[in-house]
Amino acid sequence: MGKILLIVSGFSHLKADGSLERYKARLVAKGYTQTYGVDYQETFAPVAKMNTVRILLSLAAHFDWQLLQYDVKNAFLHGDLDEEIYTNIPPGFEKDTSNQVCRLRKALYGLNQSPRAWFGRFAKMMKELGYRQSQGDHTLFIKHSAAQGRVTALFSLCR
Repeated sequence: MGKILLIVSGFSHLKADGSLERYKARLVAKGYTQTYGVDYQETFAPVAKMNTVRILLSLAAHFDWQLLQYDVKNAFLHGDLDEEIYTNIPPGFEKDTSNQVCRLRKALYGLNQSPRAWFGRFAKMMKELGYRQSQGDHTLFIKHSAAQGRVTALFSLCR
């Protein structure tokens, strides 16, 4: 398994007057070139059920629980890849790299398996921190602390 995926990188931000503000690089895999069964096996990543969200919000309102929301910046870039995936070396390297490739160890935006890789890492970390994964909604993680009289519920909303 494994395939070379071309990547797109590099663009510039312009000011309103048209002058260059800064250069910015972003690597995005051309996931549409991937073939199911060759480059990846699974893409499914669970998404929180709306009933779970409604119930948690209802409980929080009824019991006056504190609600906190966090956003993981560049979440998909934190997913670990199980498959061997290679990319061309991005443009801008000074040496001749026409016959060289890079192996991806982490997911990139655009890969079909990025959401699954991210959720797999998220779920593993939550379990290591003592959270139990709900069987009714796999995106819900619960941790009860009798000493502090606290119930912590986390859920993942991948878009």
